[in-house]
Amino acid sequence: MEVVSSPASAPAHRTGSTVVTLVGPDGSPLADREVTVEQRSHAFGFGNIGFDFVEHGFAGAEPWLRLFNQATLPFYWGVFEPERGRTRAPRLHETASWLVGQGVRVKGHPLVWHTVQPDWLLEAGGNDEVERLLRTRVRDVVADFADVIQLWDAINETVIMPVFANGANAITPLAAARGRQHLIRLAFEEAHAANPDATLVINDFDLSADYEKVIEEALAGGVGIDAIGLQTHMHQGYRGEEEILSIVDRFARFGLPLQLTETTFVSGHLMPPEIEDLNDYRIEEWPTTPEGEARQADDLERHYRSLFGHPAVESITYWGFSDAGAWLGAPSGLVRADGSPKPGYDVLDRLIRDEWWTWPTRVRTDHAGRIRVEGVAGGYAVAADADAARAAFEVGRGEESAVVVTPAAS
Repeated sequence: MEVVSSPASAPAHRTGSTVVTLVGPDGSPLADREVTVEQRSHAFGFGNIGFDFVEHGFAGAEPWLRLFNQATLPFYWGVFEPERGRTRAPRLHETASWLVGQGVRVKGHPLVWHTVQPDWLLEAGGNDEVERLLRTRVRDVVADFADVIQLWDAINETVIMPVFANGANAITPLAAARGRQHLIRLAFEEAHAANPDATLVINDFDLSADYEKVIEEALAGGVGIDAIGLQTHMHQGYRGEEEILSIVDRFARFGLPLQLTETTFVSGHLMPPEIEDLNDYRIEEWPTTPEGEARQADDLERHYRSLFGHPAVESITYWGFSDAGAWLGAPSGLVRADGSPKPGYDVLDRLIRDEWWTWPTRVRTDHAGRIRVEGVAGGYAVAADADAARAAFEVGRGEESAVVVTPAAS
């Protein structure tokens, strides 16, 4: 049986093996036939934010779509529902539907957070009413988007939530009065009730033992956490493989998939190390530089290689595609403000679409119409003739599987 082999540079735990039997419309095997096998998608989540698609539409989306198969869309309550009862649901739904049509998995961010709250919530009239409104928001949003979004950051930054003091909001008093575990349970139970098939993530920038304790208590209390989100904004420089992987190892002990939910590297000067809250650093201009772009490219390669090489990590989301409108005004995009790609974009293109990609291969079926595909986990297609319809199949991570497909008439 001829074999399609995965690239040698792909970690073994990111690959799988599938025996594909090709048959004609009458069920007879397509024996001794030359066929083409090609990878069409990654199982691993290579993500980026899709905020610009919401604001500006889909023109010029090809460079984004070439790299990314997962998009995070903004569901910040204060932006989603700036006036009570008036939401941006139609535009977000249109965006999510378009992305799904492009084969992109959509993630909503976040359902519960103490920041970017609507002003009208401060006038809701006490914790009982705020909680009622919060429960209704979670249920309604998850249910209304169940046809296009199956992945949510259910709650964001719970470690700081009860003590947050940088601006008035209605969620911090609720968390202080009833406890962060109460809000975690609220977020997960209401979201799961609205869409039992949804994957729900707890997410935080505080990657200390405090976050571990929060997760331990939630799991001990029976909260149905599906994945753990780890933020790694590195405006002050790359923390290095050793530090990042030590963090990943600490959270891997829970036995849940890990999502690197928010990652950034700047391609200009680094933020001073004494800055504790990244939001406190504001300057008028923060330009990208050739030296900074080279550093960003190197940091991206090291970061993505180390995380793709860790079996507990299931996705990495880079937080921003372009320098235009980037968070904090930083030159953290993968393309410059004029749309031209930085070296960092080229690095990710080489990794995602070359080194970790099973290239199209011509092989011949055996007497039973079979071939074996040992490839990078993801979606594949096989065609019996150059102009024939393709039949899709999956190669699962670490799996030995078999599938029967009908790519074309014999």
